[in-house]
Amino acid sequence: MQTVHDHTSAETAHTPPVRQASGPLAGMRVLELAQIMAGPTCGMLLADMGADVIKIEKLPGGDDSRNYREPRIRGVSAPYLVMNRNKRGMALNLKSDAGKAVLLRMVESADVLIENYRHDTLAKMGLGYEALKVVNPGLIYTAISGYGRTGPYAEKPGFDLIAQGFAGLMSITGEPNRAPVKTGNSVADICAGILAATGVSAAYAHKLKTGEGQQVETSLMEAALHQTFWQASSYFATGESPGPTGSAHLLSAPYQAFKTLDGWINIGGANQSNWERIVGVLGQPQWLQDPRFDTNTARMQHANVLAEEIGAELILKDCAYWLHVFDAAGVPAGPVHTIGQALSHPQTLARDMVVEVDHPTLGAMKTLGCPIHFSATPTQIDRAAPDLGQHTTEILLSYGYTEADVQLMYEQGSIA
Repeated sequence: MQTVHDHTSAETAHTPPVRQASGPLAGMRVLELAQIMAGPTCGMLLADMGADVIKIEKLPGGDDSRNYREPRIRGVSAPYLVMNRNKRGMALNLKSDAGKAVLLRMVESADVLIENYRHDTLAKMGLGYEALKVVNPGLIYTAISGYGRTGPYAEKPGFDLIAQGFAGLMSITGEPNRAPVKTGNSVADICAGILAATGVSAAYAHKLKTGEGQQVETSLMEAALHQTFWQASSYFATGESPGPTGSAHLLSAPYQAFKTLDGWINIGGANQSNWERIVGVLGQPQWLQDPRFDTNTARMQHANVLAEEIGAELILKDCAYWLHVFDAAGVPAGPVHTIGQALSHPQTLARDMVVEVDHPTLGAMKTLGCPIHFSATPTQIDRAAPDLGQHTTEILLSYGYTEADVQLMYEQGSIA
């Protein structure tokens, strides 16, 4: 059982102090009832942009990502640490009457609630949007699900892998005539979180003008489908589903990865002028008159032959040489990095995409920076991911509960 330490009482019971931040969403109050990736991505982005995000974890156990075995940093799940920086954390048993009462009190002054439970899970507990908007008509209730809240799959659970398969992403990823492949990252989860944060920001702008809240909803399936612009346009135009193209582009050539003497580089010949520059760098002026390569349409029709011709030249020298000469010619080209190389590159560091925060038990640790930069209201990453229940006591005291109230809830198992 956790003991209650001395804290100063909140100014009022239902309007606790908000995080002092410089970002454009400073002053926004967010309750995050989400776990693993999609919902926490949404909460993380809002927090990076200045929102005061309180992560409310379930009891027992907390966010499921805490239990991932590897990789861990001194016993703590590394994925959890990256996804939950900039948030305060508390643990709440929503199956208890006291836990529900706490959440309802917090909702009274919240701007946003984020949840990624299965369909109607919170509604069955009396904590769905219809119930909470009575408590706070200005609440922006943000729901992320597997397939959306309507349609024949509304009640089906969803994970990133399942969404990628459903949306066709696995049919266009990888090499031709090979088994279906998912993307190397959790693109449906991450994009669903980004879409949710975009929706929250738009709904918040509406609320600031009108005082009116609303439900914002997206899903892993829709987030995955949203990645298929080129492929969907091809299907709409031809009625045929495109297949995987490896690193090559569906519409332009040459636009893919090529092997050099000591590694791989990407070359983007996405228009005719870049193609002509590539020809100049490779010293093959005859390609400009070759009917197989003189237009993009021709190059796409002979893409495999073109790739072989270019590859035969690039294999003769190393990555550094080719990147230097392509840069000098104005050709978009770049290395194929490992994750470690990307995270340690001077450009990555110059853009503050790797930052350091102090964790209460782990000490200084690195995390990803925020990829959005504001000139007048800069983002800030100043808080490491919370330990389970790290801020429970201080949060409850700030919402007007007494120390005796809080102690009793610890004893009852309603909080941790």
